[in-house]
Amino acid sequence: MRICKMTLTILAVCMLSWTLSAAVKMPKIFGDNMVLQREMPVPVWGWAEKGEKVTVAFSGQEKTATAGEDGKWMVKLDPLKASSVPQTMTVSSSEISKSPNLQIKNILVGEVWICSGQSNMEWSVGGVLNAKDEIAAATNPIIRHIKVQKTQCSRKLDDIDNGVWEVCSPQTAGGFTAVGYFFAKTLVKELDIPVGLIGSNWGGTRIEPWTCPEGFKLFPEFKSIVSQVEKWDSTTEAGRANFAEYAEKMKDWTKKAEKAIAVKQAVPDLPASPLPLPDPQLPTKLYNGMIYPLIPYAIRGAIWYQGESNAGDGLAYVQKKKALIEGWRQVWKQGDFPFYHVQLANYTTSDPNRPEGGDGYSRLREAQLQSLSIKNTGMAVIIDIGEAKDIHPKNKQDVGARLALWALANDYGKKIEFSGPLYKSFKVEGNKIRIEFDHADSGIFVGEKTGLEPVKEIKNGKPGWISIAGEDRKFYFADALIDGKTLVVSSDKVANPAAVRYHFTANPEGLHLYNKEGLPASPFRTDAW
Repeated sequence: MRICKMTLTILAVCMLSWTLSAAVKMPKIFGDNMVLQREMPVPVWGWAEKGEKVTVAFSGQEKTATAGEDGKWMVKLDPLKASSVPQTMTVSSSEISKSPNLQIKNILVGEVWICSGQSNMEWSVGGVLNAKDEIAAATNPIIRHIKVQKTQCSRKLDDIDNGVWEVCSPQTAGGFTAVGYFFAKTLVKELDIPVGLIGSNWGGTRIEPWTCPEGFKLFPEFKSIVSQVEKWDSTTEAGRANFAEYAEKMKDWTKKAEKAIAVKQAVPDLPASPLPLPDPQLPTKLYNGMIYPLIPYAIRGAIWYQGESNAGDGLAYVQKKKALIEGWRQVWKQGDFPFYHVQLANYTTSDPNRPEGGDGYSRLREAQLQSLSIKNTGMAVIIDIGEAKDIHPKNKQDVGARLALWALANDYGKKIEFSGPLYKSFKVEGNKIRIEFDHADSGIFVGEKTGLEPVKEIKNGKPGWISIAGEDRKFYFADALIDGKTLVVSSDKVANPAAVRYHFTANPEGLHLYNKEGLPASPFRTDAW
C-alpha cells in the first residue's frame, strides 16, 4: 500500500497543474534569507487572479505587473548594488482579491550560483575532512543556501517541490553542499559580499536528465532523445497526438469497463499511459522538476560536479555537455553565463601492465578537458585529491577553492592564476618529446598533496604514470624531466617517439605535475588513437 501511495504522489506532482486562487502567490525560490543577484535586472514573479495588479517594492524600487490569462505575473527590478544589510521585499495586490501583502525578510544582495550535478555536488559539509571544525567555524551570515528537493517529472513544473533559504551558521552549514560552501567561502573572503547557493543536485544521476529539451534540439545526434521527450510532453505536436490517442483508448476502455461491471465480469486492463514510469535518469526529468522552476531567477553562473554516472561515454560526453550548457543558457536568457565544472578525481585502480591507460574514467576526463572549448567555461582539476576506494573524496575544500579561482579571475577581475597546467602542444626532439603547457608561466614542478596540506614540491621528483609510444602505438612508462616551463619525456625503449600520455588512467599512482601556484596539471594525451 505504501508503494501505491508513493506512486500516486509522484504522479500527482507531475500531472496536476498549479491551482490558482485569488491570493497572490510566489514560487518557493523566493523566501526569507534569500540572496538576490547584484548588477543585473532581477526578475520577480508569481501567480494571482487574472487581471490582478501586483506591485513589488524592494530597495527603494516599486515595480507593477498585471496577471495574465494564465494568472502569471512578473516584474524586473533594476540592477541592485551588493548589500550585506538585510532588507525586506513587499508584494502587494490590487483590490480584485484583497489578499494581504506578502513580505520576504532578511534579503541580501550579492552573487548567486547554481550548484548542480550528482553526489559529489550533493555531498554535504557534514561529510568532509575535519567536518567538526569546519561546521564549528561556519558562522558566516552573508552565505546563504537553499536545497532544492529531489523531483523528477515528465513535464516542466512551475515551482520546486520544497526549499528554504538558510543562513550559514554552525547549526545549518552541515547540510550545505560542501563544494558550493567552500566555493562561496573563498568568494566571500576575496570579495566581502553575500553569496547565495542554490543546491539542485541528485546523487547517481547522469547528465541527460539535467538537460533541457531546447539543449538537445541544438544537436542532430540527439534527434532520438528529442523524439522520446516530445511524445510525453503534451505541449508538443507529437505529444498532443500521443495523448489524444490515449484519450480515445481511455474512452473505449471506460465503455468496456462499465459493461464488464454491469455483467459482473473482469474489467479489462487499462491502456498503457503515454507518460514514462518515474525514473530520474530519463532525459529532461530533473531539468523539468529541479531547474526549470528556478528560471529566470537572476544568477551569476553555475558550478557543476558530475560525470561518474557517464563514465562510459568517452568523448560523446562533450556533446552532451554542450547540450546541457547551451540549453540552460538559451532558456535562462542571461547570455553566456559562466559554467565551471569539476574534472573527475582519481579513483579505483589502474592496471600497471597497461601504461597506455585509456579506461572509462580517463576518457571521461578527456571529454571534460575538451569541454573547455565551450565559451565561458572552466574546470577544476582534482586528479591529486581522490580516494582509490571511495568515489566521494572527502577533501571538498580544495575542490570548492579551485572552482572559485576561475570565478575570481574571469568574473570578478582578480589578477591571479586560476588553472593548473593544461596541455598545449608537443614537439619531437630526437628520441624525446617536449610538452608545452598553458597556465605554466610561473614554472612547473613535481609534487604531492596530502589531505588539506598545501602541495609539497619533491626535489628531483618525476611525475607518475606518464608513458610514451612510437608509431607502432605501443606505450611504455617513461622518464620525464622538467626543463623550464616544459616537460621532456623519453624512454630507452622508444627510439622514435610519436605520442605521450600523462595520467591517462583511472587512478594514476605516483607524483603529480603542478604549476608554481600549486594547481595540478590536467591528465592529457597528445595522440587521438
